[in-house]
Amino acid sequence: MATVIDRTNIRALRHPEKQARPDTPVLRKPPWLRVRAPGSAGYNATRAIVKEHGLVTVCEEAACPNIGECWSVSHATMMIMGETCTRACAFCNVATGRPDPLDPTEPGRVARAVAKMGLRHVVITSVDRDDLADGGAAHFAAVVGAIRLAAPATTVEILTPDFLRKPVAAAHRVIDSRPDVFNHNLETVPRLYLQIRPGARYYHSLRLLERVKERAPDLFTKSGLMVGLGETKEEVMQVMDDMRSAGVDFITIGQYLQPTRKHAPVDRFVDPEEFAALETIARAKGFLMVSASPLTRSSHHAGEDFARLKAARQSLASRGERIAS
Repeated sequence: MATVIDRTNIRALRHPEKQARPDTPVLRKPPWLRVRAPGSAGYNATRAIVKEHGLVTVCEEAACPNIGECWSVSHATMMIMGETCTRACAFCNVATGRPDPLDPTEPGRVARAVAKMGLRHVVITSVDRDDLADGGAAHFAAVVGAIRLAAPATTVEILTPDFLRKPVAAAHRVIDSRPDVFNHNLETVPRLYLQIRPGARYYHSLRLLERVKERAPDLFTKSGLMVGLGETKEEVMQVMDDMRSAGVDFITIGQYLQPTRKHAPVDRFVDPEEFAALETIARAKGFLMVSASPLTRSSHHAGEDFARLKAARQSLASRGERIAS
């Protein structure tokens, strides 16, 4: 069930729904998860453009460890529909509460920022908006349309909510906006959903990815998993099979990092060798593109990965192999 918290009188609390939870231990990060603090000239330039256009980024709101690297090359993942989410996932650092109304100027502001940055590829994501009749589908479509007008050479990747308990037409509207990549993350294995992603439903999310391929077989689909939450290797492999059955082209696998002591604890840090093994397994299962490493995130190196994704599909087509859809 979705969680909507009225934060009117508790603005100082980023996660009011988590305050009653006991503190959990925060494990010391291994060397392969340590990154340099941001502060390059490119980082500061990207930050200035984001602030100038009044934009929200998931890079900041979710405390992404790759922000210094990505922003140094003008790669910022825009987070639309506000900075307050109606859900309370145990892994997520985005603030929970009652969101503000949608801003009709946002699609234009996002598009102008994309054009000003000169982005070849942009990733657009959002908070969950269970308070809206269509889950924000029309707004998502408007943002994609505005980018097409302002920056027609830019390829667009969207990372969407699940549109749970919304009309099927909502998902169709986003699909019909024709992004280049449609991403929706499954996040974890089914057994851990109640604990980690209580406002979502595993098979609904899987069905959304499948629906994209049914309605637009040529669109690239993408989904991601976090590891280190207590899942088993066998469960991860089953999720890979489920994704392939839904026609998912691209899988990302990264290490879960605990935002605060009130969030789900890290069960273990998965070493780089195990990530390499998971990548080998995923490629053997038929994914066109796989990104698996401790610091892999949905939008990390998204532009370069999109180019590889297109090349992989073209290679299959040139060999006359059937592309699963």
